[in-house]
Amino acid sequence: MQRNSREPTDQTLKISIITVTYNSASTVSETLKSVAQQDYSNIEHIIVDGSSSDRTLAIVHDFSHISHVLSEPDKGMYDALNKGINLATGDYLGILNSDDTLHKSSTITDLVREIKKDRKDAYFADIRFIKPKNREATLRYYSSAHFHPKKFEFGYMPAHPSFYMKRELFQKHGLYETNYTIAADYELLIRYLFTHQVSYRYLHLLMVDMLPGGLSNNSFFSRYLLNKEIVIACAAHGIKTNIFKLSLKYFKKVFEYLPNKKI
Repeated sequence: MQRNSREPTDQTLKISIITVTYNSASTVSETLKSVAQQDYSNIEHIIVDGSSSDRTLAIVHDFSHISHVLSEPDKGMYDALNKGINLATGDYLGILNSDDTLHKSSTITDLVREIKKDRKDAYFADIRFIKPKNREATLRYYSSAHFHPKKFEFGYMPAHPSFYMKRELFQKHGLYETNYTIAADYELLIRYLFTHQVSYRYLHLLMVDMLPGGLSNNSFFSRYLLNKEIVIACAAHGIKTNIFKLSLKYFKKVFEYLPNKKI
């Protein structure tokens, strides 16, 4: 599949995108298509597959834009993400899950345009959850606009799928901690944004469309485990919190379901 032919003139900044797959045949095509159709061409798209037994790899090989494909057993999603980070060569690096899509064909162009203004260490923006049978319909809108590192103790972090950081900092400050089952992304963002205080900027952009579900939202037990691991992650970095504080975020989530929020 070919990229959109409309390209900006300056494409010197290289963006690495890592997608982890495992038996993702039902969703991965839309994910890959959203990257293939970007109007920014200097994208390194890395696929790390956990030895899928369905048609995932066959679908992946239909897309010519992909830079690297690694398929082998792993120790879980975070282990697979670490493998992708170690393969990456871009200036900035982000994650795109195998059931998520970049919001529009100019998403990476918009990101790069903002990066070139100030070259912060990291950037994050907004995401939305969409209806599986109607990708134009918004179920929930997650804005990172009001994030501050002090909010980690209340269970609030910037939208991880919108987070792009200088690749060199992943090597400097460490990769995902694989001893976490469900909250390694939370711990990683605490480590970068709170402990090491990398410079960052919020972008008023809708970057990623997500299908509902995911590791942290598919059951009461998974939400309990997430919060339990967040308490552990916060304690590891000197942040005092507890399950009660973290539970307050669910009252705020109600406002994320207000209809027709646009950006």
